[in-house]
Amino acid sequence: MAPVSGDLVTVERRGGTAVVTYANPPFGTMTAAGAQEMLEAFRPLAADPAVRSVVITGGLPGVFIRHYDVDELGAMGERLKDGPPPPPPTPGARPAEGYLALVDAIFEAPKPVVAAINGLCMGGGFELALACDLRIAAPDVEAIGLPETRIGIFPGGGGTQRLPRVVGEAKALEIILRGLTFRGEQAHAIGLVHELADDPLARALEIAAEWEGRGAEGLAYAKRLTRAALDRPVWEGLADERRAFLEVMSTASARAGLDLGRRPAEIQRI
Repeated sequence: MAPVSGDLVTVERRGGTAVVTYANPPFGTMTAAGAQEMLEAFRPLAADPAVRSVVITGGLPGVFIRHYDVDELGAMGERLKDGPPPPPPTPGARPAEGYLALVDAIFEAPKPVVAAINGLCMGGGFELALACDLRIAAPDVEAIGLPETRIGIFPGGGGTQRLPRVVGEAKALEIILRGLTFRGEQAHAIGLVHELADDPLARALEIAAEWEGRGAEGLAYAKRLTRAALDRPVWEGLADERRAFLEVMSTASARAGLDLGRRPAEIQRI
């Protein structure tokens, strides 16, 4: 399928995988316009049953998403300094548009989302990658991490909540409080990324191909249940898992997979 392009975001279908490429020359920073464009591209992909997985990558040499545009953040600070204090958060409320809605949509998409980190990935760029299910990075990426405290702010795009779930509270505190970034190999060694690959996009597409023939319902439930596991008591999660398992077992894709799995040759591959 021919790529679908916007000003900053390109979507290309490769079989059941949609590749979303972000490019904001010359620096590759995330902006309000870029976040909204990616959100509007991503939402239809998340809802399309023909899209089995999504891969997100960067379109500039050596850049995944550099970070969120500092000029835009500075302008926000100027607008806020003389205004009323922000209202207290409403429990369960979700942003409807913009960058925060984008990272939430990626996190909650009912299909696997892979970040193919082909270059600089800091601040808001890394927070977007943290919302993805898998992260694959080139070993020579110069910087992956959360440097926000170096400029007097902190990760406000999910980093304080999602990073501890990836590397644990102690390591997350060290990274966030010190504003640390890591080269690709270091990021892999401490668990910020799952794999290293010289060509992260090619490797992401190899993994995405694994999901082509698997039941979409099973993957969707597996993602949702695993994502929720640390946010509620284990018995509540187990009850949800057992109910969801029965629902999945009734689907055509699960029955077809079980029939295939009963064949002797296939049993050996499981």
